[in-house]
Amino acid sequence: MTCMVDSVPANVNLTLVTSDRDLGCRTPYPGLSGRWMTRSRSKVFYLNLRSPAQWLRIWRHQRSAGPFDLLYVNSVWQPGFSLLPVLATVLRLVAARRILIAPRGEFSPGALGIRSRKKRLFLAFWRRVLDRRDVVWHATNDREAAQIRALVAGARIVVCENETLLPVEPSPPREHGDASLRLVFISRITPMKNLDLVLRALQSVSRPLTFDIYGPVDDPSYWRECQRLCDELPATVTVRYRGPLPPAEVRATFARYDAFVLPTRGENFGHVIAESLSVSCPVVCSAETPWTEVLNGGGGVVLSAMSAAQLSRVIEGMAADSPAERYERRVRAGGAYRSWRARKTMPSVLDLVRTDTFAGPTGTPSQRRAVRVPE
Repeated sequence: MTCMVDSVPANVNLTLVTSDRDLGCRTPYPGLSGRWMTRSRSKVFYLNLRSPAQWLRIWRHQRSAGPFDLLYVNSVWQPGFSLLPVLATVLRLVAARRILIAPRGEFSPGALGIRSRKKRLFLAFWRRVLDRRDVVWHATNDREAAQIRALVAGARIVVCENETLLPVEPSPPREHGDASLRLVFISRITPMKNLDLVLRALQSVSRPLTFDIYGPVDDPSYWRECQRLCDELPATVTVRYRGPLPPAEVRATFARYDAFVLPTRGENFGHVIAESLSVSCPVVCSAETPWTEVLNGGGGVVLSAMSAAQLSRVIEGMAADSPAERYERRVRAGGAYRSWRARKTMPSVLDLVRTDTFAGPTGTPSQRRAVRVPE
């Protein structure tokens, strides 16, 4: 949310509706639930999804403020913040001339492999609903654009990397004198992020190390399986669950570790990977992200196979490194981030949609009518 609000183009008026609490939290942000706030030039409403009164309030506001030029939703499947707003637009309960949908990696093979039948059946129905409106899809790279095109025939796609407010220069690596390796996982605890693969890999590591887990439990049954795997780890491996981490503390937390391990089943961007590299923390990652080139260029390790055996060998090798070798690995991670950040000059996705600079069904740029944006 912060990136979207703070990087919105000067000629765009943004109204943002977001949750009144962090993912997995039962309590809302203090003093924000059901309230409008102003940030920069944008209006932000903090919504309790279980409050009918707040839903009525936001609907009345949208009806009086519309018509909007664009409804932008982040997810295909999320009920409250994606499906319901899109359906309200299709039924003309909310006036929006165009809909922009960002799947955020939900169409990757790894994501579709989780509850695949249910997702494909729903998508067959949902495509018919979307055909009734002017819909554009937001992909953050060419691979995600191909995944969208494979599932949505004739999709119009804008390809634009996510905005980021991360610094241009990485934080210098810290000196760590510990003899044992320190690994970290910071993400939602869900099958998509593949934490269980890390725990299975650690069962075969013989050298001492510490592995800290941060993140909200998005799937309780999956977390119970991960806890069972934790109980089977050798005595040389110390695993600690640290709970959810406030966004403002993510980068400082990464800086305390030798590597971030994320064998994800798929990321359309992976902002958390950029956060890790921005403080010179190397990343051990699957090949299912846009970061393969950066990581192979010094930012970390890309797994050629999604297997516990290979991940175990990578971790064993890192655990065998001396403190000086781990420090050098962090230096290279910072350098890889610096090179990536220097190349990042993409325009805002809102600018591209406003000027209709997006790909047609064959992937070629398409120029159509412009969308008016309020001055």
